[in-house]
Amino acid sequence: MLEARELHKTYGERAVVSGMSIRLVPGQIVGLLGPNGAGKSTTVSMLCALVAPSSGGLQLDGQPLDTGSTGGQTTLKRRIGLVPQDLAIYEDLSATHNLQLFGALYGLSGAKLEARVTAALELVGLADRALDKPATFSGGMKRRLNIACALVHDPDILLFDEPTVGVDPQSRNAIFDNLEALRRSGKALLYTTHYMEEAERLCDRVVIMDHGRQVADGTVEALVRSLPVQAMLDLGLDSAAPADTLEALRRLPGVTRIDPTPGGLRVSLHDLAHAGTVLDHLARCGSALRSVHSQRAGLEDVFLALTGRQLRD
Repeated sequence: MLEARELHKTYGERAVVSGMSIRLVPGQIVGLLGPNGAGKSTTVSMLCALVAPSSGGLQLDGQPLDTGSTGGQTTLKRRIGLVPQDLAIYEDLSATHNLQLFGALYGLSGAKLEARVTAALELVGLADRALDKPATFSGGMKRRLNIACALVHDPDILLFDEPTVGVDPQSRNAIFDNLEALRRSGKALLYTTHYMEEAERLCDRVVIMDHGRQVADGTVEALVRSLPVQAMLDLGLDSAAPADTLEALRRLPGVTRIDPTPGGLRVSLHDLAHAGTVLDHLARCGSALRSVHSQRAGLEDVFLALTGRQLRD
């Protein structure tokens, strides 16, 4: 288990990360989300001792870890595999030679190295291309080789920094299968992404950052339940609802907001279970429905509620 406690990182007077705490446990995928510039990459770099924190620290299996010492860094790096967003592979070496190189950097050799190379290539589905060079690979295959390079020394903690950027749906799903297999094997995984649907599918827990600070930590279900609006009804009406009907709708249990739309209404609800009450009331008032579309809140709604809609460069 790897735990970060109150990590801070400043450059001069600029605070990049402020009080970040996160815990990675075996058999779980933790998502790390945030807008551009939120401090995600700096946090990942501190977790794998590539960047020294200004204050705060790491614990490995419950014991404080001195990442400022050579011994502490060596211990951590043997336990961690980092899959960077930018490809860290050598295009003019075969897939096997890439893995042999990375394995040797971790002190592997001989039969143990060969066994780990074979296992890593099989896991990412590249065993049949072991002797081919990445220059001949598709973008998705290169991403999978990038993952294999982080796996070759069999770390029990894995950090994935946007591993699906620029890949096709087939390769993306193959990467998801790899991640789920690693979780089942008992690895502790951190997964950063800008794609909310990926986090919803993969992550047991989600941590959201904004402006260098942690603003949420919990399961997707718990974070969605924290929203005042958890569902919406888009209603198409034959004619505009009278003002007294709108006012009565606003007073119904579970209704948090009523917004007229071209050709109908948008009804914001605390929970979709209240939708029936809204539809019954409209029927009693004589409002003729043309269409009903319901939508539950998701992780993207949580993300935007916490970090805002303003564009980030």
